[in-house]
Amino acid sequence: MISAGEFRNGVTIEFEGNIFQIIEFQHVKPGKGAAFVRTKLKNIKSGGVVEKSFRPTEKCEKAHIERKDMEYLYNDGELYYFMDPETYDQLPINATVIGDSLKLVKENELCKVCSHNGSVFAVEPPLFVELLITECEPGVKGDTATGATKPCTVETGATIYVPLFVNEGDTIKIDTRTGEYLSRV
Repeated sequence: MISAGEFRNGVTIEFEGNIFQIIEFQHVKPGKGAAFVRTKLKNIKSGGVVEKSFRPTEKCEKAHIERKDMEYLYNDGELYYFMDPETYDQLPINATVIGDSLKLVKENELCKVCSHNGSVFAVEPPLFVELLITECEPGVKGDTATGATKPCTVETGATIYVPLFVNEGDTIKIDTRTGEYLSRV
């Protein structure tokens, strides 16, 4: 159990039957009345954000989120298969749980599988990936005042906007959190 007075950013709690991560918290001491803790909570499973106030003595159950490194093997349309590199156990995960999180991840890459009480709710890709550009139009220098970009397709099938000097056959480094081009490799 954790009291509202001990809340910190990043702590996960069980509240009203859901699992929330504290994004922001603020201790408020009004001139009149009792002090309270104002929080912004992100629902881990649905991704929704809610604001909630707690009395400092109010207690919540602390939720334990397990993040395990697993190797992404392949997908067969409906299921994505992951393997534990230590035990070689395979774990199938439904495509609805994965969403768009693996659009920039090749097979045999390590990802973090997040679960609570044995139930997988998210897969976190590595922060940076290096991918080969499979389709890209040649860049044309024009009268651009700022850095111009063009769309390119990478080997996973995702479309990324890259600078004009990047060509088909280049390998590029991409930030998976934003989906942005970082550099050529």
